[in-house]
Amino acid sequence: MESSAAPGGDGTEFAPFQTIEEALAVARPNSIINILPGTYPITEQINLNIPGLTLKGRAGSIILLQAPIVPFLCSGGNVTIDGLTMTSDNPYPVEFIQVAGDGNQILNCQIYGPNQAGDSSTWVVNRGFVTQVNSTNLLVRNNIFHTLRQPAYLNPNSTGTIMDNVVYNTRGYVVDQAIFLFSGNSWGIPENAVDIALLAGTTTGAPYNPLTALQASNSSATISDQR
Repeated sequence: MESSAAPGGDGTEFAPFQTIEEALAVARPNSIINILPGTYPITEQINLNIPGLTLKGRAGSIILLQAPIVPFLCSGGNVTIDGLTMTSDNPYPVEFIQVAGDGNQILNCQIYGPNQAGDSSTWVVNRGFVTQVNSTNLLVRNNIFHTLRQPAYLNPNSTGTIMDNVVYNTRGYVVDQAIFLFSGNSWGIPENAVDIALLAGTTTGAPYNPLTALQASNSSATISDQR
């Protein structure tokens, strides 16, 4: 699909769809939707409810949120979002991706908000992604999250792996009674307020303790332990 394509495309290389919604209307389980370079304005939520679906971005494919809605809901199971840049024209109090179900993946993306004035504690609560309660086996790998209130909020009983990502200019990952393995993550400049916050009620066992091991496996992460 291509934002500058002519209307009425059939999804082929020579006649691509203009929008993600057009491509989803004909997609089947395990389909790959290739998103070609261009800017794709989003004003309504896109429900990725097809099992095994992959959204595959190429360099220069930009999702531009232009409304206070969650642009992507991963609800089909085993859904992959790969290689997309996501940002917004204003700071909206929403996440860019909401994750439900099992086996979803967020890979090789760059997700960031517009600059906000003042200390980050006063910023609009915009986030890279949020897990729904009881979502499982999420893999978040090789992404860059920056200039957001939080890269992610991990809700109770959600599980998965967060590895090899870069995060900066945020208030850090928030773990709320979720169970995620953090590994190989690093932190840029401007520094995060904290890198990982473990909220009250989160397990005091694995995979977060000992805290020294969690810090060591994540580039000397700064951890706020509120348990």
